[in-house]
Amino acid sequence: MGMKNQLATIKITGCLEKSTEVMKAMQSLVKLPEINATMQAMAKEMMKAGILEEMVEDTMDIVTDDDELEEDAQKEVDKVLFELTAGVLGQAPAKVTDSLPALEQEGAAAAIDDDNVEDMKARLQALRS
Repeated sequence: MGMKNQLATIKITGCLEKSTEVMKAMQSLVKLPEINATMQAMAKEMMKAGILEEMVEDTMDIVTDDDELEEDAQKEVDKVLFELTAGVLGQAPAKVTDSLPALEQEGAAAAIDDDNVEDMKARLQALRS
């Protein structure tokens, strides 16, 4: 049992040595001042992007806030139409509720339809024979 413990300790020591070598190599590759400068520049750019995003949102809010503008334009159109029609447009109903009268079929139109039916029957008979 003691031999197994010693063997395990030696293996752990070997792994720790390799880990230490890797950490030394990484430390030599990574230059902390450069990373710090890069991170600061990135933070500045992100701040600029946030400010630009807010500006774009504000601009889009102004552009899409056309409800008042449309309402004012409609009032002006109504005012001009009222002036052009000398107030007659204001007396017109908002919508028409009456329905159109139904068209009555005239006798001549009915006679034409009967002639067409007779003509079609004659053609059908000619085709059958």
